[in-house]
Amino acid sequence: DLVVKTKIVTAGNTQVNKMNRAASSIVKAESQSKMIGYLEDKLTEEEGSVYKRGRNAKSYTSAKNASISDYRRATGFEALMGYLYLSGQYERMCELIKDALDWLENDNKQA
Repeated sequence: DLVVKTKIVTAGNTQVNKMNRAASSIVKAESQSKMIGYLEDKLTEEEGSVYKRGRNAKSYTSAKNASISDYRRATGFEALMGYLYLSGQYERMCELIKDALDWLENDNKQA
């Protein structure tokens, strides 16, 4: 969430409500699910394992505005980002997020 908001703020001078809408559309489960779907083949074995553990973990909350599969995949994506952050792999985390955001932006333009 923080990385996404930082990217949006540094992209240019925009109204706050537009920045908030842009960030919200990216950090929602559906978008995160698409992002991890794109990134899955680019993950190391260890990263893939962390993602799968997060995705398969028992959830005690339910998806409100997303399908169960999108919610679970988004949870795995967030687990991976948390792992990279907590293990000090900031460059790798930013690399994956930037790559996924660039892909998502291009994918949304084509849609």
